[in-house]
Amino acid sequence: MATPPMLRAVGYFAHAYRRTWRASIMTTFVNPVLYLAAMGVGLGSFINKGGHTAALGHLSYLQFVAPALAATTAAMTAASESMFPVMGAIKWTRTYFGMLATPLRVGDVLAGHLLWIATRVATAVSAYLIVMAAFGTTPSIETLAVLPAGVLVGMAFAAPLAAFAASQDNEQAFPVVFRLGVIPLFLFSGVFFPVSQLPLALRVIAYATPLWHGVDLCRELTLGRLTAAGAAVHVSYLLVLAALGLFLAKRTFQARLRT
Repeated sequence: MATPPMLRAVGYFAHAYRRTWRASIMTTFVNPVLYLAAMGVGLGSFINKGGHTAALGHLSYLQFVAPALAATTAAMTAASESMFPVMGAIKWTRTYFGMLATPLRVGDVLAGHLLWIATRVATAVSAYLIVMAAFGTTPSIETLAVLPAGVLVGMAFAAPLAAFAASQDNEQAFPVVFRLGVIPLFLFSGVFFPVSQLPLALRVIAYATPLWHGVDLCRELTLGRLTAAGAAVHVSYLLVLAALGLFLAKRTFQARLRT
C-alpha cells in the first residue's frame, strides 16, 4: 500500500529532527521540572501558607498550576513550530518548494507539516505529564486525556499561526505576535491565578481566548471534575479555531507556494 502523501512530508520533518532533537531536550524535559519546582513548589509554598487556597478551589498551588502549564506547553510548542519554521520552509531553506517538485501537492505539504507539529506537541505534553506524575499532581485517571486535549490546544494555535506565517514576506512580525499575543495569553488566561479575580472587562476577554479554554479543559480533566457541558464548550471552541486556521492556511499556502 502506498504511503499517504502527507505522511511523506511528515517523514521529511522527522528525518530532519533526528539531527536537531538534542536542542529540544531543555524545552521538552527540563523546563517542566523547573517550572513546577519554581512556580508550583517554590511560589506555591508562600501561597499555601498564606491561606489563599480557597480562591483556588481549595487546591494546593501546585495542583492548580500544573495542568495549566501542560496546556501552555502545548500552545508555546505549537506557536514556536508554526511561525519561523514555516517562514524558513518558504523563504530560507525553501523546503516546501522541494517537496512540491515531487508529486506532493500544496495540501499535502500543509497537512504534513501540521501533523508533524501535532507530533511535537504530543511529545512535549507527554513529557509534561510524566513530570506532573513525578510531582504527584495527577490524581485522576482522566489526566491521561490531557494528552489529546493538549494536541487540540496546539492545533488551535498552530493552524492560524501557520496561515499568518505563510502570508508574511519576512519574520519581523513574529516577535510582535509573541510579545503582544502569546505572552499576554500566558499571563492572563488563568494559568497562575483564577480568571475570576480579573476585572470584568479583562475577564470577558480572557474567556474568549483559546488558551483559557485549553487551561480550563486540562485543569478540569486532571482534577476529574470536567462536565459534559464544559467539555463540549471547550472542545467545540478549539475545534472551530483549528478548522478556521486550517481553512486560512490552505488559502495562504496556495497563494504563497503557487507564485
